Amino acid sequence: MRSLRFMSAEALVSDTQRIRRNLGSVAHNLFPLLFKASYLQEQGDVIHDLVENWPLPELNIGKLLGRTADHPEDLSSRACCVCLSSCLAGLRDYVLNSSSPYAKQLRTVDLTGIKDVEVQLCKCQKTLGRWARTELLCKICFDLLVDIQRLQLGPGLFEISIDVLVDLFVTERSYELAVQALFLRHHSPLKIHCVAFRADNLAPRKLFYIIKLAEPAFLRRFEVVHNVRLEMEHLQVLLNNVHFPRLTALMLPARTFDVRRFTPEDEATLTSTGEKLSQMTQLTELSMPFSPLTGRIRRLLSPLKTPLKVLDVSNCSLNHADMAYLANSLHSNHLEVLDISGHDVTDLYPSTFFKLLNHSSRTLKSLTLEECNIQDIHVNMLILGLVPCRKLEELKFLGNPLSFRGLKCLFNIFTDFPRLKYIEFPVPKDCYPDDISYPIHDADLSRFDHQKYERIAEELHMILLEAKREDIKASTPLFGSYDAAVQETGNELGSVLLKSFRDALEGFSMALREIN
Repeated sequence: MRSLRFMSAEALVSDTQRIRRNLGSVAHNLFPLLFKASYLQEQGDVIHDLVENWPLPELNIGKLLGRTADHPEDLSSRACCVCLSSCLAGLRDYVLNSSSPYAKQLRTVDLTGIKDVEVQLCKCQKTLGRWARTELLCKICFDLLVDIQRLQLGPGLFEISIDVLVDLFVTERSYELAVQALFLRHHSPLKIHCVAFRADNLAPRKLFYIIKLAEPAFLRRFEVVHNVRLEMEHLQVLLNNVHFPRLTALMLPARTFDVRRFTPEDEATLTSTGEKLSQMTQLTELSMPFSPLTGRIRRLLSPLKTPLKVLDVSNCSLNHADMAYLANSLHSNHLEVLDISGHDVTDLYPSTFFKLLNHSSRTLKSLTLEECNIQDIHVNMLILGLVPCRKLEELKFLGNPLSFRGLKCLFNIFTDFPRLKYIEFPVPKDCYPDDISYPIHDADLSRFDHQKYERIAEELHMILLEAKREDIKASTPLFGSYDAAVQETGNELGSVLLKSFRDALEGFSMALREIN
């Protein structure tokens, strides 16, 4: 419930002209309250002026928008374009305005608390995602230097030093601008400090260059995804030349490792890579999906000195030896998030898989088992494996050939998990034509009886309602979970894929002409 203080703040910021005229007489300790009230009402002009005149040493977006005693609602999932653009513009004008540099107290701006989600509750319905925030911040930092030179502002301006903590997201389209902003950081009053770095659609050469500019010694998260051809040899070069002592999370793109084409030299490289990873003594999250690692998972993970809390080995072609290692490793007792999709866990190595679940049952919060060939005959076995996982909050098992009967059995058990909040379940097998085979090809995912599915989904939801578990959200996202980063840069990646396809066709045509 909103406090009287917050309602008063809302009333004040709703009169835009009045608050802007009288901002100089507002008590400093009221600025955070007015910021959140302005953000809630999407008063861009007021947000700009609040930031331009910020009287406190810190401006932390996550804390300002998070739950407070005056307003318990968390607004940090509203990546509102109007509000965030106004905030960054206000930060620029904070540096440029005419007040004395000695009167400016702001030292740290933390932009890392914004969460990018699928459903935006802001009125404008326009988001400023992570990629767009990166681009806008880099542009402001670069333009600020240009403005200082153009306006011939006093040398005292360069005594202003504000650390801007940010989660950078760089692609080919924003690469040059990001490089400029990072390269000139030490000359700018706004000094970008990268807490997390995500790279997509970049050549390895460009990735290596920009990551060195991003102060890797202070980096906490490093994500290299999708259209980056980072193979094991590239990773070895990167880890040999760049050190990440504070890194807690590492995400690698598909096929970084591929044992199917390993040479004896590659085996040594894999061992060396594991040793390099062990030097990241704070690493607790490792994602390496779609990297065939058959029989080699021990070599990569056993050198790690800290147990992993998050592990994504989806579609890594793990064998019985790999699963046995995971089940008995130090990681198994600390896992909070596990994605082991794409493995036939119930048929190939059921005992070791359920041993892994049992060992991680005291900590496991999220489990993903997509396209694991889990059928009705495996339901009882799966239930026995899941029952000890009392802390489970999220379960995803899309793409498994389960009928309505099998799903009904599972949903009756789900109601007993006290912390379970989110389920992704597959379209029941009995909704698809008989000629559909699993795993289902993308082109066939929508070829099911939609009316029958809706009836079944309603019955499954009734199981939750009758058990008074309205707090559990259950859905079937046909093409996988929402990914804010992919959604934001989808057009750029689509253009790259189209160009790659066109180049491949031209190469094929040229080869044919040479043959003829």
